[in-house]
Amino acid sequence: MIAKNVDNVKQALEGVSSNMTLMLGGFGLCGIPENAIAELVRLGISGITCISNNAGVDDFGLGLLLQKKQIKKMISSYVGENAEFERQMLSGELEVELIPQGTLAERCRAAQVGIPAFYTPAGYGTEVAEGKEVLDFKGKPHLLEHAFEADFSIIKAWKGDTAGNLIFKATARNFNAPMAGAGKVCVAEVEELLPAGQLDPNQIHIPGIFVQRIFQGKFFEKRIEQRTITQK
Repeated sequence: MIAKNVDNVKQALEGVSSNMTLMLGGFGLCGIPENAIAELVRLGISGITCISNNAGVDDFGLGLLLQKKQIKKMISSYVGENAEFERQMLSGELEVELIPQGTLAERCRAAQVGIPAFYTPAGYGTEVAEGKEVLDFKGKPHLLEHAFEADFSIIKAWKGDTAGNLIFKATARNFNAPMAGAGKVCVAEVEELLPAGQLDPNQIHIPGIFVQRIFQGKFFEKRIEQRTITQK
């Protein structure tokens, strides 16, 4: 069995350079590859085209890359609560392509499984449809959407083994699962890394065939994007 584990995030991101297209998993701050993001900040690469559901918050997640002006283009479905994202978008400093969330997920999954394109009704009749081929299915118009092409897909899982098999925890599966294997190189950071064969095969969400590099990250805090409480 091929061992895909590397010692640290620096080794995991070898080959990442400026002007690449990177997929990064997570939804809000749930399941984001925070070790990899911190390393991208440290590397100081620029001109990144970033495919991710959203851009974190101002001081955490992809917001850290935005602060350093390392992202050239965001391909996402949600601007969220990131004030710097909003400022850069409105000022024209940042190119933004907003995509319906289901279409974003499916374009990731299509890349993962080798489907070059698909048709979806989402976005027809809106700005999303501009310049896209339209085909009717059962009298309903559908847009042609293409699978993403990314140099790296960078994801986060709860547990993994040295063969690259992954288990996600609850909703942290989100965009991480369809992004696994969707880039030319898939890097997975995990909270717990085990020897191959130690994971229950019935519980594995993503098989190791989709992962090229895996490492155990260090996680110091559980950030909450928006805290909702009930006052009695």
